[in-house]
Amino acid sequence: MNRLLPYPLLSLGLFATWLLLNPPLTPATGLLAVTVGWLVPFVMRALRPEAVRVRAPGVILGLAGHVLVDVVQSNIDVAKVILGLRRGTRRTGFVSIPLDLRSPYGLAVLSIILTATPGTLWIQYESNTGRLLLHVLDLVDGDAWVRRVKDRYERPLMEVFS
Repeated sequence: MNRLLPYPLLSLGLFATWLLLNPPLTPATGLLAVTVGWLVPFVMRALRPEAVRVRAPGVILGLAGHVLVDVVQSNIDVAKVILGLRRGTRRTGFVSIPLDLRSPYGLAVLSIILTATPGTLWIQYESNTGRLLLHVLDLVDGDAWVRRVKDRYERPLMEVFS
């Protein structure tokens, strides 16, 4: 199975994604879905990604809950800024955050979380120092952002990917 189908879950995901993105289901789209689902994992095998070791599934659920709450709250905050409902002056800015997380998969998930949260954007990561540069739309307290990223996101990701 490993020789004919090196990454079966990736193949299944690609197959399903292809079918979902290319309706209606016809013999041609089905054949293309099978072809993409079968060939792309061979390219991935050539890249030789390291195995992912995910631990602490309960932590993943807690992290997902935090992310969901933060995304909803950030949407509300950004809407207030855009509609002019927030009193005072809006100040955009950059926050430099020292990260202890070194797992490439953990860093990738953290970048997705921060970029998917409205009002924040992952700008730069310096791998030699472990510093993240984050842009914040409505920066009130930089230290609060450092604590938020480290406590709410980095710590659980270190449990999951370490």
